[in-house]
Amino acid sequence: MILVTGATGNLGQSVVKQLQQHLPLNEFSVLARSQNKAQQYLNQGMKVIYGDFDQPQTLEEAFRGINKLLLISTMEQNRFEQHKNVIDAAKKAGVKHIFYTSLAIQNIETSAVKDLMISHFQTEDYLKASGLKYTILRNSMYAEAIPQIIGEQAIATGLALAGGAGKVPYALRAEFGEAAANALMQDGHENKIYSLVGSRTYSYQDIADLLSEISKQKVNYQNLDDASYRDMLHSIGLPDFIVYLTHGTVADIQQHQYEVQSTDLEKLLGRKTQALTDYLTTVYTSNS
Repeated sequence: MILVTGATGNLGQSVVKQLQQHLPLNEFSVLARSQNKAQQYLNQGMKVIYGDFDQPQTLEEAFRGINKLLLISTMEQNRFEQHKNVIDAAKKAGVKHIFYTSLAIQNIETSAVKDLMISHFQTEDYLKASGLKYTILRNSMYAEAIPQIIGEQAIATGLALAGGAGKVPYALRAEFGEAAANALMQDGHENKIYSLVGSRTYSYQDIADLLSEISKQKVNYQNLDDASYRDMLHSIGLPDFIVYLTHGTVADIQQHQYEVQSTDLEKLLGRKTQALTDYLTTVYTSNS
């Protein structure tokens, strides 16, 4: 039996969709905190197991009878504590194999957002030391993050960021979800660490050029200095935390932190990842 945590989130829904296409409903289930959260799955006749990462006593019973567990990383401030609760309960419940969605980055120690992202690697270490079989899926940045960072009106406004010439091997969230589901359904992934990155890398200049092709008008990329970019983010009224996260993420891009090379995602998908042009066309032609 496979159990998917975080199944009501965007990545989790992509995983479940793939499992539904290939497995009978009695071979996998989803974890939810409440019936309300999981109603969509109940309506589809799926098995829903209830448990809360912040209430460890609910997890051990929830995990009984589970062989493979997909731990989709949370976004909470106490993320590592939540993940520890899951791993501890899984071990007590007899789970054999945990799959964990982590982060593909060159060096977390020099990341501008280390304090937010270090919990991924603390979780990896804790999982590896648990004695359970593990598969670590280090995901690169979602293509869906691009409009959040450059703005949905980027064709009209151009791009103004402090990303330098750094590149990112973007892939679609659905592709990461499909890869995770494929790994869950296959054997041979025990005690492996995979770097799941897109088939090619893109700089912000590359993205501006793609938007120019899509729109048939020139879209410029202005490479701001660090302070100017931070000031710009504050000036448009973003909350301090979002400024910190966005500024730090773009700073990491500038420092080539996301330029991880690997064919692991292609192998799990059985194909190359979708060209970024297709995604940008869908997003920016619908906004025009």
